[in-house]
Amino acid sequence: MAPISRIQRQALPFFVSVLVGALLAAGCSGEKPAAAPAMGPMPVTAIEMQPQKVPTSIEIMAQTEGARETEVRARVGGILVKRLYQEGETVKSGQPLFQIDRAPYEIALAEAKAKAEQTAREAARLKGLAEAKAIAQKDFDDAVSANAMAQAALRQAELNLSWTTVSAPVAGTTGRAIKSDGNLVSTADSLLTSIYQTNPIWVRFSLGESDLAKFAGGRVTAKDVRGVELVMGNGQKYDKPGKLNFLATNIDTTLGTQALRAEFDNPDGLLLPGQFVRVRLLTGERDGAFLVPQSAVLQTEQGTLVMTVGAENKVAPRPVKAGEWYGKDWVILGGLNAGDKVIVDNLIKLRPGVPVAPHPPAVPGAEQAAPAKKG
Repeated sequence: MAPISRIQRQALPFFVSVLVGALLAAGCSGEKPAAAPAMGPMPVTAIEMQPQKVPTSIEIMAQTEGARETEVRARVGGILVKRLYQEGETVKSGQPLFQIDRAPYEIALAEAKAKAEQTAREAARLKGLAEAKAIAQKDFDDAVSANAMAQAALRQAELNLSWTTVSAPVAGTTGRAIKSDGNLVSTADSLLTSIYQTNPIWVRFSLGESDLAKFAGGRVTAKDVRGVELVMGNGQKYDKPGKLNFLATNIDTTLGTQALRAEFDNPDGLLLPGQFVRVRLLTGERDGAFLVPQSAVLQTEQGTLVMTVGAENKVAPRPVKAGEWYGKDWVILGGLNAGDKVIVDNLIKLRPGVPVAPHPPAVPGAEQAAPAKKG
């Protein structure tokens, strides 16, 4: 036994006195030391299952694109003097977007105008002589032809000058400017930007072999699709329904996919070209299915299961057959019956046979502030 140190010998009388005082106090009061409180059933949220009619659907990754993607190109060459729009803004049809140096085309127009006036005067002068048979008819005909060509050249010069202001051919959302101020624009390299029409907006996607196998003949037809919905990147359903506006009649031999395209109204510009979204094709209805929140469906080595409230309010795991997703829920095709209570929270703490105290989900907005007391 280790010897007691000097500090321990000095502290020993103090601990003994405290212990004796505690025992005397307990003896005088006649009370027993309080026992640890017993653990009660764990409170859990449970949803009572009721069979529902659920739309059958297929969800596919998709990408948005403008309904019309129009290239804006210069019709004449020259130095790009100024960009007249803000990249990414919405423009109207005919709105000026770029300005090419006008000076060379103004000079060309002046020359063409002078030439056209000269030929017009010459044709008018020779007309009287031709009528008087003072000149050969051929001379007059040549003057008329020269005047016609000069007038055409004048019109072309006027068009060239007008084309130095590059305008939007359609209304829509502008893209990035390809050329910067001071760049040389040529007719061989004339692309300046693009305009995207975003209302309506198109969504492009393809169905693979596994999805196509669900349809007769291994391909989708228009009569197979009852509706089209769109799910945003944050999981929220887009509030406007869509419709198919293109359905390929052939299967891609390389990828084994069938290409489709849907159209959605986009008046507020919520959808932008190039976004990755999910398209939900509604293909029919399934009666007698159950909807269980995705977080309540567990994937284990033994298969898919949910935790239910069994006899005596004890946890009872239940194997289930899961179908597709429907919104934020799993569609359960088998393993559940009407009236079963599925636990949707505290799943990590649950074990088979553990007592629980189930309660229904809280209804949003059901809690109201207590009325103020009158003074």
